[in-house]
Amino acid sequence: MAEPIRTLSPTNGYEHDPSFTELVYAHYAWWQSTHQHPGNGLEATREYQDVLRRFERSHGRLIHSYWCSHLESAVALSDSTPKHRWQSHRYGFHRASDWATKSQPTIAAQLHRCDDVAVKAQAVLTGVRQRICLQLVAASAAHLLSVADGPHPAEAVQQVVDMEKARLDKIEKYYRQAANGQAQIAYFGGMAAVAAVIALITPLLIWWQNWHTGLTALVAGAVGALVSVTQRINHGDFDLDYDVGRGYAFFLGGLRPIIGGAFAVVITFAISAGLLHLPLSGNDPTTNQKLGLVVVAFVAGFSERWAQDTITSAVPKPPGDTAPDAPPAEGP
Repeated sequence: MAEPIRTLSPTNGYEHDPSFTELVYAHYAWWQSTHQHPGNGLEATREYQDVLRRFERSHGRLIHSYWCSHLESAVALSDSTPKHRWQSHRYGFHRASDWATKSQPTIAAQLHRCDDVAVKAQAVLTGVRQRICLQLVAASAAHLLSVADGPHPAEAVQQVVDMEKARLDKIEKYYRQAANGQAQIAYFGGMAAVAAVIALITPLLIWWQNWHTGLTALVAGAVGALVSVTQRINHGDFDLDYDVGRGYAFFLGGLRPIIGGAFAVVITFAISAGLLHLPLSGNDPTTNQKLGLVVVAFVAGFSERWAQDTITSAVPKPPGDTAPDAPPAEGP
């Protein structure tokens, strides 16, 4: 364990921020002294309150905890109050239970699952979703630790382990859904930011260089990409790699309108150059051509697969790059 950070104190020469293990030891000493020797636990009470004060100063106020009665083991959930209004609360999951579970491998395995989900929730989730997930993890860990704190029949221990295993499966599912939802928000934010920049810069470029066709296609393609992702999110079939962080999700979202706009510009130029043709109708071919280009640019940004297939079909194949003739069918 790393050496704790120590600071000078006018009373005892130094003062450090205690770990959760030190807090568990102080609580266990206080518990034993007040229950085994009533009336003589004043010193242990003072020591525990001092350690608790310094622990909460560093990690936040304890809002949920379970302390074993027979061993130096406990689980707790802390709430760190933000320093600024625009910041959200940060919650911490703490566990020290190796003494209680050294002869209970099945309970220890589920407690390690609690640690795994808690670490992911603390690193990925924020706000209310983080608190909900960690509250569920802390409740499950407390139930498991209560069985390890004292002798219980093997059947009762296995029943609790099976119950909490199923509950942890649900907690992990909630974490994945919450993390994916937050990643989708970051992804959409990146898309919206880049699409807004494109929409703001395009009128200036049109006024400066008079590139009406290409820049209009760029905006239509970016909007098509935005609508495509919004539709997938609404249908619930848009999954992201949420463990990489919101910054990376924001970056990937910013690339989506650029890719859609690039495909839209290429297809628009291919139509203008005569590589592709639009089936137009009506008495005003010029207006229909412009409207058709906007529609095609939007579809190109909406569907990258369609854009790639269209561009591939427009490019002539090099000589000799033809599919071999199929062998003749054998007769009966």
